[in-house]
Formats: sequence, C-alpha cells, structure tokens
Amino acid sequence: MDILQAIIIAIVEGLTEFLPISSTAHMGFAASLMGMEESEFLKMFQVSIQFGAILAVVVAYWQKFFDFSNLKFYYKLAFAVIPALGLGFLFDDKIEAVLGNQIAISSMLVLGGVVLLFVDNWFKNPVIHDEKEMSIKKAVIIGFWQCLAMMPGTSRSAASIIGGMTQKLTQKAAAEFSFFLAVPTMLAVTVYSVFVKTWGKETPNPLKGYEMIMADNHHILLFFIGNIVAFVVAWIAIKSFISLLHKYGFKPWGWYRIIVGIVLLIYFTQFQ
Repeated sequence: MDILQAIIIAIVEGLTEFLPISSTAHMGFAASLMGMEESEFLKMFQVSIQFGAILAVVVAYWQKFFDFSNLKFYYKLAFAVIPALGLGFLFDDKIEAVLGNQIAISSMLVLGGVVLLFVDNWFKNPVIHDEKEMSIKKAVIIGFWQCLAMMPGTSRSAASIIGGMTQKLTQKAAAEFSFFLAVPTMLAVTVYSVFVKTWGKETPNPLKGYEMIMADNHHILLFFIGNIVAFVVAWIAIKSFISLLHKYGFKPWGWYRIIVGIVLLIYFTQFQ
C-alpha cells in the first residue's frame, strides 16, 4: 500500500462511516478498483483508521461526551453496545468470511437501498427529539438493530438510525444517537481487531495488529495519515449529513445504493 492508496481509502472511510451506505463495502470496492491485493495489513488498516472517525464524533459533540452531569447518557451507550459486542464476538469468523465476497456485499447494497426508499413513509409522528428523552430500554433495542450491520454491505449507520426511528426518535435524534453509539462500537472493534484478535490459530499473538503497524516507518506513516484524513473527512460528513437527511430524507441514499450496487454487481460478475 502506498500513501496515495492510504489517503483514498481513508477518504472513503471518512465519507461513508456515518452515512447509510456502508463504509466496509466502499472501502473494499475502492481497494479492489485500485488493484490492491487482500492482505492482513489492508484489513487491519481499514479497521484502524476508524479511530480517526471515532475522534471526529467526539470532537463534533464534545459537549455531549464530556457532560459528566448526564450519567444516563453513558449508561445508554454502555447498554446499547452490548448486543454488538456479544454477537460480534460469537459470529466473528462468519463475518470475516463474507468480507471478501464482493458479490454478496454488492447485493446487500441493492437490498438495503430498496429498504431506504420506503423508510421515510414507515415511521410517522416521532415523539423523541433528544437523547435525554430516550430510555435505556430503547437504547438497547437500537443496539440490537445496529447488529444488522454485521452483514457487510448493510451499513451500521442505516441500521441504527432506522432502529432509532422504530423507537419514535426523530430523524435528527436517531442520526445523532447513531453517531454516539458508533464511538464505543467502533472503538471496541478497533481494539479487538488491532490488539486482541488472534491472527493465527497455531501461534496466536494478541499484539499482531500493533506489530503490523509498527513493523516499519512506512506502516507508521500510513497509520497516521489514514487516521488524520479519516478524522477530517468524517467531521465534515457528520456536520453535513443531518441537514441533508432532514431536507431530503433517506430516498436519495437508497437510489445511490441501488445504482452503485448494480454497477458493482456487473463489474464483479463480468470483469473480475
């Protein structure tokens, strides 16, 4: 991986992580279109630059994350992330097996796009306009909805936002809680993938991901550039998405997913 490739993948991560279009799918497609071979370092890099995206949420909503007088906010995030932690650990191998299946991921882009075409008409008359009005029970339910994104191509953002709307949250409140929930979820995924996950059954090494990053100066440079770029782009995307969602709803994102999914299905079935 060279610096330009790292920047492109980080831009894709920053743009798509908090949009309902699947960051995993887009990073995989970007790497494939650039002719990058699938490797352990590429997988680790795609996960590790989520740290930059996490920081973008914390910075954009710093008053929320550092308001220690609102302890219920932290409780809600803690309980909401439990379903993803448990199910993610149980089905990690199965999720990993699908990550390289571009046909399956492209198909999920199309199917998810069809769902987004109708979401705006499914949930009427929301009553919860802010996270403070939401119960811990509703937070946990949203956490289970987030688990739908374990199928690559589904979109964590879309799943959790729709989950919030099922619990009577407004689009804005659902989108913001999706951003908040991304922090513990993505932090856990990053730590697990980089520092904890065993990369070889015969000689398991909990620090293998860290050793990959620190293997040479080039890897360290890629890691820092990727996270900085992901942070900046994600911060811009977060600031823009809620206003776009309020103005246009989910339908444009649905059509985008359908068109991109069909194009990629044709590409991967006919030219790969």
